[in-house]
Amino acid sequence: MNRLSIKIKVTLWYVAFMLIIVLLVLTFILSISDNLLRSSSQSQLKSIVEKSLEEIEFDDGALEIDDDLDFFQNGAYLSVYDKNGSLVYGRTPSDFTGNIAFSSGEMQTVGDGDQQWYVYDLLMPIEGYGDIWVRGVTSPTDSEGSIQTMKGLAIIALPFIVILGAVGGYYITKRAFRPISKIIESAETISGGNDLSKRINLGSGKDEIYTLARTFDSMFMRLQQSFESEKQFTADASHELRTPTSVIISQCEYALENAKDLDETKEALSVVLAQSKKMSGLIAQLLTLARTDKGSQILNLELVNISEIAEMVIEEQRFLTEDKHIEIQSQIEPNIILRADQTMLMRLLINLISNAIAYGKNGGHIWVELIREEILIRGIVKDDGIGIAEEKLGKIWDRFFQVDPSRTAGKSEGMGLGLSMCQWICEAHGGEIYVESVFGEGSTFYFKIPFTS
Repeated sequence: MNRLSIKIKVTLWYVAFMLIIVLLVLTFILSISDNLLRSSSQSQLKSIVEKSLEEIEFDDGALEIDDDLDFFQNGAYLSVYDKNGSLVYGRTPSDFTGNIAFSSGEMQTVGDGDQQWYVYDLLMPIEGYGDIWVRGVTSPTDSEGSIQTMKGLAIIALPFIVILGAVGGYYITKRAFRPISKIIESAETISGGNDLSKRINLGSGKDEIYTLARTFDSMFMRLQQSFESEKQFTADASHELRTPTSVIISQCEYALENAKDLDETKEALSVVLAQSKKMSGLIAQLLTLARTDKGSQILNLELVNISEIAEMVIEEQRFLTEDKHIEIQSQIEPNIILRADQTMLMRLLINLISNAIAYGKNGGHIWVELIREEILIRGIVKDDGIGIAEEKLGKIWDRFFQVDPSRTAGKSEGMGLGLSMCQWICEAHGGEIYVESVFGEGSTFYFKIPFTS
């Protein structure tokens, strides 16, 4: 059975179940009908014999039988016998050859398989004459014969019914499982061709198979997005690492071949050091993001004063605003205490403020707010810089995505990982982060972290 397909198994079960039901129903109907008809024939015979007794009497020394008594009534033959068994009146069917003893009040069945008879006898004592026997003989009715015919036909027709049921059941099952075949075909095509862009597309059915197909389509879509993101991530990471690596190699080659004094050597080494720091920062962020994807990045939760952290980060970031003459204004509610990872909160604020500086305009402004609400902390980092185009808003959380890479070229923090890290930090603390931006006017980042994180 394990080697049979589901269609064959369902068909066999359907045929077996139908066969059992048909046999039970036919047996029940034929049995009930046969018993009812037999009972009706026998009851009618008994009634005719019993009523005939009223038509027999002894008068003037002779046995008299009323003229109303007919020896053949409703298919039953009547005959009257004396106590010695000699026929006095009536007759029996011409083909009734059964020599059967009289038995008063007992319904007897005689005959062979082709011809059967019901025989019913009554003993009647007549004063002045003695005992007489009244016998009624009848054959099974035509209806009973029809029942026998139906049984024969049922036995003959049953194999054809089973075959018809098997063919019909297989056809119905095959149609029902056709979507499964399409799912298998699509899955094999996707697997064989490594093309995750293909879909099953069964349609808008509502049964379990259509739901399964839509689930597979959704899974294929997520797998496609995952693989594409992985390929993009690998390409972007390679690109970001290639630039500092190339600079380091070129500076080392220059220093080895052309440096004539210590100053030139120090200058080359400073470039190497800057690019090494950038590479180290990129690798550190990549490792952190890899741990977050794997679920192995653990938050070190403790009670921290996020107000002090925000003030400290703002003061550190002011030095980065001098070249662009950007003014940072802050409104920090003091002594906001929550249980969180201090290092991650610091990175969140650093990434948001450094991002505002990188995309801010010369002589612009940055506003930083930190407000305590009933069950959460709400933070705002706002700038009046270049803003973000509407079609790019949904992409800023993607790794290595940069709104305008030329604005951050050469900067140590221009790797496109900051906002992705910010999103993970907020979500890891049970909060959220989102942005509102108008292209050419600036951007506002909002983050919320609950006290119960």
